[in-house]
Order: sequence, then C-alpha cells, then structure tokens
Amino acid sequence: MMSNHTSATEFCLLGFPGSEELHYILFATFFLFYSVTLMGNTVIIVIVCVDKRLQSPMYFFLGHLSAAEILITSIIIPVMLRGLLLPGMQIISLAGCATQLFLNLAVGTTEFALMGVMAVHRYVAVCKPLRYNIIMNSHTCIWVVIVSWVFGFLSEIWPVYATFQLTFCKSNILDHFYCDRGQLFKLSCDDSLFTEFILFLMAIFIIIGSLVPTIVSYTYIISTILKIPTASGRRKAFSTCASHFSYIISLPSGFNCI
Repeated sequence: MMSNHTSATEFCLLGFPGSEELHYILFATFFLFYSVTLMGNTVIIVIVCVDKRLQSPMYFFLGHLSAAEILITSIIIPVMLRGLLLPGMQIISLAGCATQLFLNLAVGTTEFALMGVMAVHRYVAVCKPLRYNIIMNSHTCIWVVIVSWVFGFLSEIWPVYATFQLTFCKSNILDHFYCDRGQLFKLSCDDSLFTEFILFLMAIFIIIGSLVPTIVSYTYIISTILKIPTASGRRKAFSTCASHFSYIISLPSGFNCI
C-alpha cells in the first residue's frame, strides 16, 4: 500500500484469483487462443502479400486489420500469461504501465478507424462499381491507411497523458492482469471526474465515428443488393462483404480497448 502523500512509481498486478491448477488451465487455454490468433492473422498477412490475386483494396485493408489484431493481443496477452505462470503479484513500472495503456488504446482506436474505412470501401465496391477503380486507387488506399494509424496513435496521446498526471496515492495494487485505465482512476486521490468525462466523450466519438459510416454504408449496400434481380448475383454481392461483416460481429470484444 502507498502512503497518503506519495504517488506510485510502480504497480502490482493482481491477475487472476484461484488455485495454481486453475492458473495452469487458464494459461493453456489463453496460450492456445493467442497462438491461433497470431498464426491466423500472420497467415492472412502473408497470403495477401504473396498472392497477386488478393492484392486489392479489400485485402489490403484486411491485412492491416490483421496486423492491428496481432499488435493489440501481443500488448496484453503475454503479460497475462506471465502472471498465470509466475506466482504472486506482477510488478510493472509507471512508464511500462503508461506504455502498455497507450499502445492498447492507440491500436484499438486504429482498428475502429480501419473498420469504418472498410465499410466505406464496401459501399463504393457494391453501390458505385463503375467509379470503384477511380475512387479506390492504390494512392488513396495507402493514404487512408496511413491516416488511420496516425489518427489512432495521435488521438490517444492526451488521454494517456491526462491519466498519468493523476496522483496514485490510494494504493499501487491494480485488480487486473494489465494496466486498465478504469483501475488507475480508482487508485487516484485526485478529483478525476472531469478527466473521466472528457475521456468518455472521446471514446464515444471514436466508437460512433466508426459505427456511423459502417451502418450507413451497409444500409445502402443491403438496399442495392436487394435490387439485384438474380439470386446468384445477390449471393455474390453478399459474399464480397463477408470478411468485413465477420469482423463487425466481433466488435463488442474490442470495446474495452477504447
């Protein structure tokens, strides 16, 4: 525990409760999922880079989503796996905690931005096929991806800076397996209500900024597909959206990254 007048310079991660046997089971389970995630997304990236037939805007964006997925899981999962194997609380420095939180939020924000970009791309492909090659040229795709990554990292500088301007004097024990922002606020002895409110508004802006173009784009896409006279044509049009739509379904699991 910290005294009432000093701020923590390091944190202790409690990790998962339970017996040592339970920790081993959890380690094996999460390690399996982590390995599958790494291998699956790595395979996607390699195939997109190697197979010339897949070097299109849709798979270009999908490759960047896979890269973001690898990064965001690698920021959190290895620390969690170490905590499951080693007994006792895990120590992380203030700088390490800030770095982990920043990378987690930045890559998570980038994922949301890329998801919105892919939705607009699908709209252009399905609803504006004659102008597709003009709008979604390689120059445009590269710049859109660069802007998404830069936006993701720049947008999280102030939130993380504001979080670590607080004084963590209540305790240095985080009841989590990684540096969670909500847990950090609980340890602060400053009045953080205004900061939390601003960060909440920023998170809502990022989520809505991704969901609105996704919802609008798929509204137009579905409307356009339903007007296709043949069933085979409708199936083909729907199949082009499958990779992006499957990612949208997994969106709730990424809400905690914002």
